[in-house]
Amino acid sequence: MFRYILVLLLLSGLTGTSQAQSLDSLKQEILSLKTDVEDIKLNLATGEKRFKRGIFVATLGYSTVITGGLMLGRKRDELGKGLLVAGGAMGVVGTVLMVDSFKYLGRPAKKKRK
Repeated sequence: MFRYILVLLLLSGLTGTSQAQSLDSLKQEILSLKTDVEDIKLNLATGEKRFKRGIFVATLGYSTVITGGLMLGRKRDELGKGLLVAGGAMGVVGTVLMVDSFKYLGRPAKKKRK
């Protein structure tokens, strides 16, 4: 009888220890998920800034292309051709900036948290 009580006490002590260990591992997992979410938020903020900058540059460039196209065949034909080339280059650069902004979605954050 004494042996059974001793075995039960030992087993209850072991389950208490395993519960504490599982609770600690659960806390570690939650902290790990929190840092992952913070990294994702930082990456989204960085990508959003670059995406908006790309939209602005592309819009400005393609608006310049339209302006240059409207000037063709008139008195300032040479200026229109220059605006077409410059606006096209600006539009391409803006598009590259927009596409480049998506690279931050799959990376871990490099900024340090406060």
